[in-house]
Amino acid sequence: MSEAWPWGRLLAWPAPRGPERRLTLEADPEVRAQVARDLELEDVERLGAGIVVRPWLDGMEIEGRVEALVTRLCGVSLEPFEVAVDEPLKVRIVPLGSPNAPQAEAEVVVDLEAEDPPDEAAAEGVDPGAYVVETLALSLDPFPRKPGVVFEQPQEPEASSPFAALADLVKRPPAN
Repeated sequence: MSEAWPWGRLLAWPAPRGPERRLTLEADPEVRAQVARDLELEDVERLGAGIVVRPWLDGMEIEGRVEALVTRLCGVSLEPFEVAVDEPLKVRIVPLGSPNAPQAEAEVVVDLEAEDPPDEAAAEGVDPGAYVVETLALSLDPFPRKPGVVFEQPQEPEASSPFAALADLVKRPPAN
């Protein structure tokens, strides 16, 4: 059974061995309008997520799916078109100052196969809606193109030189 979770409400830190919680988030029209403004979208017609919140070390793990229907402008034709989003969400979060938070190192080593380090969040709790919006933003193509629209490179104007202009003058018939 999943409980409806109000958008923008903070999740309290779960007990270390507490039960997992299933939550459903649905953005209301006001939230969708704000997300559209923040992400520079034409419209957000639907935005929601079904998530599971579990205790993880001294923090929590949020896992689920983000579903949205947004309207974007094509970068080629400037026509609006709809984009359906269905993306997985998985994030681990620890309280600010946690011993399990990533430690700053002098050298940064990037392992593409490793899991992301946990995020640190304020002591009051975590806003799962912020992670839903982040997942939506990361799933959108930065160069949107309406399906079927093809970019055609305009022809380059021929380079004009003074000699080409003289050649054109020579080719013209004399004026009477």
